[in-house]
Amino acid sequence: MEMRAMYAQCLGELMERDEKLILLDADLSKACGTFPLRKRFPDRIYDCGVAEQNMISIAAGLASYGYKPWAESFAPFATRRVCDQIAISVCYAKRNVKIVGTDPGIAAELNGGTHMSLEDMGVVRSIPGLVIFEPTDTVQLQAAMPVLHAYEGPVYMRMNRKEFPTVFPEGYRFDLFKADLLRAGTDVTILAAGLMVSESLQAAETLAAEGISCEVINVHTIKPIDRETILASAKKTGVIVTAENHNVIGGLRSAVLEALAHDPVPVWAVGAEDRFGEVGKLPYLKEALGLNAAHLAAVVREAVQHR
Repeated sequence: MEMRAMYAQCLGELMERDEKLILLDADLSKACGTFPLRKRFPDRIYDCGVAEQNMISIAAGLASYGYKPWAESFAPFATRRVCDQIAISVCYAKRNVKIVGTDPGIAAELNGGTHMSLEDMGVVRSIPGLVIFEPTDTVQLQAAMPVLHAYEGPVYMRMNRKEFPTVFPEGYRFDLFKADLLRAGTDVTILAAGLMVSESLQAAETLAAEGISCEVINVHTIKPIDRETILASAKKTGVIVTAENHNVIGGLRSAVLEALAHDPVPVWAVGAEDRFGEVGKLPYLKEALGLNAAHLAAVVREAVQHR
């Protein structure tokens, strides 16, 4: 199942149970997968047009009256275009608004560099009170949606739209503020998020055949980051490699470095190297930006050699 289909399914279930849930979109309900919900909930879904600043302001206003709005758009338009509205209308006012940014980073593919949000977490991560969450697959997304809705406070979810490899087993139990240990290891810790989780597991398999034991952890919540889990793994392996579908500045790598400031270990990074994106299909973009298992494995080899 595509992630946007699971997202829409979960939203529909939540809207059935909670009449306070209002969905807002910026003329992208078909792209986000939620268009069919309009027939089921015609009085609780609003198309705000190509006007994301207004959409977030409306969401904040609805939250002020006790509603529980979810607002969706493409990731760059749900963050950098509306940064001030998120900071002041939502977070400063402490409003219970859930913001969904779809197709982050290279998942934007043929929409190209203008739509390729390799900086979205960096834009909003410093805003006080905002939780930043990135689901890895549909199993985790399904487990996370009720938890996010129940959480009282602003959340930014950066979510792929299409189908991605399944990582978690059925019956997976989700904790918003606890990272997931996916593979135990002793030589190096790979901290991954989003589409880089499956690439990290592939790299770990390759490296295991070479005698390198990788601990793979899915850091699904980048803010607040699970410092306890990261520190425990860092002390065990002695070296960390971060892997993210984002600029190496401002996202997962930066959050990890901040978490380790008082207990430093070497940290290597796999991500976009301070650059914009470009037009291309996902396999090409993974290769062009080094966001694949092969490049990650090469970085891990070097990190282990130089620790």
